[in-house]
Amino acid sequence: MRVLLTGGGTAGHINPALAMAGYLCEKEPDTQILYVGNKGGMEERLVAAAGYDFKPIRISGFQRKLTLENIKRNVQTVFRVITASVEAKRIIREFKPDICIGTGGYVCGPVIRAAQKLGIATAVHEANAYPGMAIKMLAPKCDSVMLAVEDAKRFLERKDNCEFTGNPVRLTVLGAEREASRRALSLDDRPLVLSFGGSLGAEAINKAAAYMLGESAKEKKFQHIHGYGRHDENFLNDAHAAGVDEKKDPQIRMLEYINNMPECLAAADIVIARAGAITLTEIQATGKCAILIPSPYVAENHQFHNAMALVNRGAAVLIEEKDLTGEKLWQTVKDLLSDPEKVAEIGRNAREMAVLDANERIYQIICRVVRGKV
Repeated sequence: MRVLLTGGGTAGHINPALAMAGYLCEKEPDTQILYVGNKGGMEERLVAAAGYDFKPIRISGFQRKLTLENIKRNVQTVFRVITASVEAKRIIREFKPDICIGTGGYVCGPVIRAAQKLGIATAVHEANAYPGMAIKMLAPKCDSVMLAVEDAKRFLERKDNCEFTGNPVRLTVLGAEREASRRALSLDDRPLVLSFGGSLGAEAINKAAAYMLGESAKEKKFQHIHGYGRHDENFLNDAHAAGVDEKKDPQIRMLEYINNMPECLAAADIVIARAGAITLTEIQATGKCAILIPSPYVAENHQFHNAMALVNRGAAVLIEEKDLTGEKLWQTVKDLLSDPEKVAEIGRNAREMAVLDANERIYQIICRVVRGKV
């Protein structure tokens, strides 16, 4: 099978595509994968690291706020949409895929549209309860619209091509073992707190984390891995000001991007994170106790609703960003780690919510769509 994947901008769009690729190649080792993404985007780096072929196109999104600078950017975007469509058609004709699959982000727009015009089978996967703009635009002409949350269907114009699958989970996440991962990370017996604000970073989480890490550096009871993201240039200064010294505190690791997330998740006792769909999927799949801090800046406040689905089942702890302080985060971590039975119970409840056969559901849909086009 020849499969073209596209999606980008954030890890939340890229990781589902990589999960699909991994499972397809496991089920059918002769599968050929090509990933089309934005030149210089995060997907270019992550896809290369995963070992798949990557073809870049150049595309940008439209700016909704009307300023002179944004008008200039939108003119450039119109030009890039045209050139990206031409380039996408060229790539598709050369690769000759059996199916093209989009996972969101503006980069998948011209690619999936081009495939539809060329008569190639197409599918999209929406990870969230509220579909993104690209998925909404592409869904009506897709052979299949795969949904991680059944409620997303009500926001889509066409209903008959929608199918519930859950979110795909990377095989590396499912396969990582706690003790082996802790050895690989050179951890000792102290609990590990894994914290991150997403691939781009989250200023509010970083500020609270800097305080938490500073306090933890004094007590030295816990180990920490914190991913601060690409867009927060002040975090390291804040952490140092709070008292963290990497040489004196080797139990605290601060990384711009966590490249070995499967190992880190497997090794963690507590996870502190946003409530994006893929993050929650991986927390559930690994049965982790999580402190969730939903982003209030997303469409329809969908991260809050994502988080509450877990909180209402005793499967996570919630701190809204408006209530977040370093002191509150640090106290919540200490309270949880002082009660191992509570941590284990929350993790078990999260695991019970996991849709662990999402990869297989998606695989079966892909096979059916491809066979239907042959």
